[in-house]
Amino acid sequence: MSKKLRRMYRTRLEEEFPDAVKIVIGDDEIVFRKAMSLRYGENPHQPAAFYAPVEGTLTTGALEVVKTGKGGLSQTNLEDVNNSLNIVRYFEEPACAVMKHLNPSGVAVSRGQEDSLREIYARARDCDSLAAFGSFVGFNTKVDEGTAEEILATYVEGVAALDFDDGALEVFEQKKDLRVLRTGNLDKMSRFIGDPLWPISIKTEMDGSIVLSAPMLTKIRGPDDLDFVTEREATPQELRDLIFAWYVCMNVRSNGIVLAKEGATLGVGTGQQDRVTAVKLALEKAVDRGHGDEVPGSVLASDGFFPFSDSIELLAEYGVTACVQPGGSIRDKSVIEACDEHGIAMAFTGERCFRHF
Repeated sequence: MSKKLRRMYRTRLEEEFPDAVKIVIGDDEIVFRKAMSLRYGENPHQPAAFYAPVEGTLTTGALEVVKTGKGGLSQTNLEDVNNSLNIVRYFEEPACAVMKHLNPSGVAVSRGQEDSLREIYARARDCDSLAAFGSFVGFNTKVDEGTAEEILATYVEGVAALDFDDGALEVFEQKKDLRVLRTGNLDKMSRFIGDPLWPISIKTEMDGSIVLSAPMLTKIRGPDDLDFVTEREATPQELRDLIFAWYVCMNVRSNGIVLAKEGATLGVGTGQQDRVTAVKLALEKAVDRGHGDEVPGSVLASDGFFPFSDSIELLAEYGVTACVQPGGSIRDKSVIEACDEHGIAMAFTGERCFRHF
């Protein structure tokens, strides 16, 4: 029975979905071609196929499978790749996102020329090395041989990047089951308000009804777009980390919290029904994963407003020195007062970034 169950996760299901799909939205007809049959959908008993638009600039839809491994991609693998690219596309510097169940277990960006890509990956992985087991990893740059060696130091399901050097591909051949994917055009994707409202998001409900919505873009292009509401404003390093944490938090399942320092996440609290538990989860995970000494002086991003000052009291207890949040609570005044009492710099974005995958 055990062997049969293990085989189930490695076996590609036959699917009978059409070669092309057409969707008409108003006067526009969008034609999708079948880009690949997936190993299975969210679970091994669900057949699935992946479609890409025939026209337009593609990233995920133009994935090149450099190395298949383990019977190809499942739907979860594909969505992990997509959300990793959603994160790293926001950074001009080399960046890495380590993904589990569509959420980042860790993200890191280059702090300067002294940072090798290998070190950037290790910082992202080691944010939560426990959760990173069996992860899918996304990069916004070319992967070199040293980074490939570091990736193989632990168990990773797959890697997606703009490119790979020959040495990296040789290293990846050592792992039979590893999936390796090449992508592109990250710089052509909409990121900020004012960019084209594409692609339209389509959500299917249980009866086949659909919800159409504009893509989630942010108006936060840099530190100048943050509105500090506390007596103390952030230091230059805190500002860099607040922007970093906000971009990561945009791609964390709500209620989402991201704790960060010096261009890397320390803890990610995700999928909680209340804000303070998400905050507590991010802080406690950071300590539990060995980052307790790094938490003082760190910053925190919240995808929704703080409804009470209890989250601020937690930040003060752990030594977090700055935070960013949408603002808009009826208790904003008491939250600001709590920040001022503890010397915490707080900025409002004036926008919420909920994600419910």
